[in-house]
Amino acid sequence: MTTQQTNESTIRQWDTMPRKVMEAMEPDGDFAKRHLINPVLLRMLGDVRGLRVLDAGSGQGYLSRMLATRGAHVTAVEPTDAMFTYSQEKEQALQQGVHHVQADLSRLPDLGGRYDAVLCSMVLPTIPDWKPAMRACVQALRPGGLFVFSVNHPAFEQLLATWRKHGEYRLSRYLEEYEIPLTRATDFHRPISAYLNELTALGCRLREIAEPGLEPPIAREAADTESGIESYVHLPNFLIVAAERP
Repeated sequence: MTTQQTNESTIRQWDTMPRKVMEAMEPDGDFAKRHLINPVLLRMLGDVRGLRVLDAGSGQGYLSRMLATRGAHVTAVEPTDAMFTYSQEKEQALQQGVHHVQADLSRLPDLGGRYDAVLCSMVLPTIPDWKPAMRACVQALRPGGLFVFSVNHPAFEQLLATWRKHGEYRLSRYLEEYEIPLTRATDFHRPISAYLNELTALGCRLREIAEPGLEPPIAREAADTESGIESYVHLPNFLIVAAERP
């Protein structure tokens, strides 16, 4: 893939996130996160009470706060000024004990010891130089620790928009790596093999892969306000992976 984007340039793009968008994510993310991503992430992580958990690329911090509510000792790493500041403000108000670090995942500072689990949700597809970020996540784990990450499903990442336009899903490019322009920033398409092969190269043992679909009753309830939402029932928009560090 040839791109003019760098980690620094994409961080600047994401730093334009309006506060009202961050506030709209309270308390548990948007529709897709609430119904498709969060339930799987939390199930894969299991009981986090008393565990050290790294939220790698924490965004506005809702997952960090959910994990802290469940008893985890959370470190949240986020590079953008806007979302880092928002998360700090929420911590000051809620006093949950979430420790915030502002850093690029590809260049993690010393975080003071290894973690029982590292969560990296919807972050890797936003990073041009993503392999060092995945490596940093794995290296932050104790031996036997759990690495859980979610990405846009590479085979169905533009599912909703395509379904709304055609009434079905269409895909013409999969094996290539390319940029996907978004409203405020850029995502990067990579085939599933890119993520899984890198995970293997880092010595991780795959535990589970999930491709969550939307429950039909939830789709029916949302149909009046979310055009094309029935596509989530038939095809997976997200890929979630759990792996262990040896």
